[in-house]
Amino acid sequence: MRTPLAIIGPGRLGRSIAHLLSERDKTFVLVGRHEHIPPADVTWLTVPDREIVDAASAVPTGGVILHASGALDHRVLRPHPCAGSLHPLMSFPGPEIGMPSTAVPAAVEGDEPAIEAALQLSTDLGFTAVRVSGDRSLYHAAAVTAGNFATVLLVQASEILAAAGVPEREARALLGPLAITSIKNAVDHGAQALTGPIARGDENIVAKHRDALESVSPELSALYATLSDAARRIAEQK
Repeated sequence: MRTPLAIIGPGRLGRSIAHLLSERDKTFVLVGRHEHIPPADVTWLTVPDREIVDAASAVPTGGVILHASGALDHRVLRPHPCAGSLHPLMSFPGPEIGMPSTAVPAAVEGDEPAIEAALQLSTDLGFTAVRVSGDRSLYHAAAVTAGNFATVLLVQASEILAAAGVPEREARALLGPLAITSIKNAVDHGAQALTGPIARGDENIVAKHRDALESVSPELSALYATLSDAARRIAEQK
């Protein structure tokens, strides 16, 4: 007898998905490493990318199989004939730390029946799904740039503020509202939301920033220079 949904991999994403489904009274099983994978109408692999092929080989045939990778397309799931991907475009640190407080976009692709299953599963989870059929490396690079690098930039900015005398934990709290508001404005208005010395053409201020950063960390100064070049290109769009 098939279960409606099997989630393979109780990592951060798998546990978060299980939490969301439980809140919505959906029927599913969460399968851990080395546990038997039951036949299911839909099997969703939430394992690391490097484990997808091996995990897929252990999935019983006959149902839809999906993976949650942003970087890989559905072809890694062959020879399963009905394969697809459902990638939540959101950071999931695990339900013990926190769940997303905003609507979760998700990208789906694959064989048509698998896409339909992924769209229904997205609806069950409260996700907003979009079909993304282009280059998966470009898609995933965009996700990493928006998500992971946003974290990197806040951490780096906090280190700079700490060098100015603010304790690092307080630095993150001070800079957080600015970062969040800036991202929200960029979502709403794109290049028009860019503010600061580069948008104003105050290159003398930018030069002073570079000099100060060089005395603290050449790596931070180089990062600032690279980002300044990118900001100039964006400012030209305004």
